[in-house]
Amino acid sequence: MARLCGRLPLALFFVCGMSAFSIEWPSDEAVMVSNFGKSDGVSPMLGDTFRSEGPLTAIEKGEIIYSRDVTAPASRFPSPLGNMVVVDHGDGLISIYSRAAHLQPKPENLIDAGTGIAVSGMSGWSKTEGFYLSIFDRKERRWVNPSLIISAIPDTRSPVIRSVKLKNSANQIIDLAATRAVRQGAYTILVHADVPRIKTSEPPLMPLRIICSVNGIEAGDLAFETFSARDGALMMFRNGLVPTSQIYTYNPAVEAGEVFFNRGQVTLEIIVQSSMALDTSAASAAGVPDSRSAVYRLIVE
Repeated sequence: MARLCGRLPLALFFVCGMSAFSIEWPSDEAVMVSNFGKSDGVSPMLGDTFRSEGPLTAIEKGEIIYSRDVTAPASRFPSPLGNMVVVDHGDGLISIYSRAAHLQPKPENLIDAGTGIAVSGMSGWSKTEGFYLSIFDRKERRWVNPSLIISAIPDTRSPVIRSVKLKNSANQIIDLAATRAVRQGAYTILVHADVPRIKTSEPPLMPLRIICSVNGIEAGDLAFETFSARDGALMMFRNGLVPTSQIYTYNPAVEAGEVFFNRGQVTLEIIVQSSMALDTSAASAAGVPDSRSAVYRLIVE
């Protein structure tokens, strides 16, 4: 947890100072069907989507600063978020609960953690009965991965590296499963990885981090931790801020790093971490490693 605090927005420092993962998910029975950073085919998800039929509760104490009921006369305009509630937790950090069936009546705006605020449903752009949770840091203008401050979802297996490919300067794609020889030059590293579920019927989740190194030197550190708004573009961290439109160009693979290969032998290593790497107790309870690696020894001609 201490390692992550150095990279997170300032508004999350108060979370890092709390007892680890004291914040709870808004539903105990919900099943996560897509998570932060997973591509919808065009752009990344800015939060977590759950399948659920039950009530939603506040993840932490705070103040309800906005609520929207699409059935109200003043809220008839269509919205992808449907029925929603926004809770301010202080220092600019807010949680957003959306796509609910309806909102729970509230006697006051100040609420405690675990207070019922809505009921799961299919309002907005919902495809399944459930809800959508997102967390936003208004000070830093960043969407935050909920798994950074809430205990990892335990219903996961170890990450799986589906494929590792290289894209050269001529936009040719080289599958490293089929070759061990490449030409000298600059390459983009494309990695397709996910985190399968214990129930194979459940869709896999996006990993938390993908690290690429060449001969022990880092060539890419792609972190699905925050998305930042900069000059109208959505950015994410990979050895600095990079437009998400670049990272997600080769869906389902992501652009995980860039490298220049000189002639000779090189060793390319890919390490993929799941959100359970944030909470070793969750990984231990699940009985699975929280990371996976793949090593490719290449001849550069």
